Amino acid sequence: MKVGIVVGTTREGRQTPKQAQWVATTAAKLEDVDVEIIDLADYPMPFFAEPISPRYNPNRVVDETAQKFLDKLAEQDAYIFVTPEYNHSIPGVLKNAFDYLDFQMNRKPSAIVSHGTVGGARAAMHLKEILSEGKTVPIPSFVAFHGVSEGIDDDGNLSEALKANPYGPQAQLDGMLAELKWYSDALAAARAQEA
Repeated sequence: MKVGIVVGTTREGRQTPKQAQWVATTAAKLEDVDVEIIDLADYPMPFFAEPISPRYNPNRVVDETAQKFLDKLAEQDAYIFVTPEYNHSIPGVLKNAFDYLDFQMNRKPSAIVSHGTVGGARAAMHLKEILSEGKTVPIPSFVAFHGVSEGIDDDGNLSEALKANPYGPQAQLDGMLAELKWYSDALAAARAQEA
């Protein structure tokens, strides 16, 4: 499974990259898993303003930076979106990235790791609705993390206190990754059979 871990915010002082690094380090320990962090800060896309929906425009001309992002998404077998919660939802930059999609994530699984007030759970629930419209398969499990700034260091290491909790974020992440791998394998087999 090739999994893209999307950093869903670009603002200065963001905590999301270190949470994404924690996810990436954990995922890389799984067998037959390749991990790539895809940081939206590396893809400064303009606000989506195409005249026709991307799925229905045979003559589509895509912004160059957006095309690089779409190509990167298309390379992946599965996705993990790491997002903070902004005003009970996801950051605008993440929603804008989704607006460029056509079929890059079609019939591939996606998962969510969120942070913020109430662990970013409201952003995660909103994101699941958006993901389903992207034709990806949002898995049931997700990780809502409260206190990222204290719980994960700048190198993406979980604090010892949180590691010691058998029901804490590490156990939640491990379970979510196992579920994502199951869905990825099942959907890859189905896509191959259809092809």
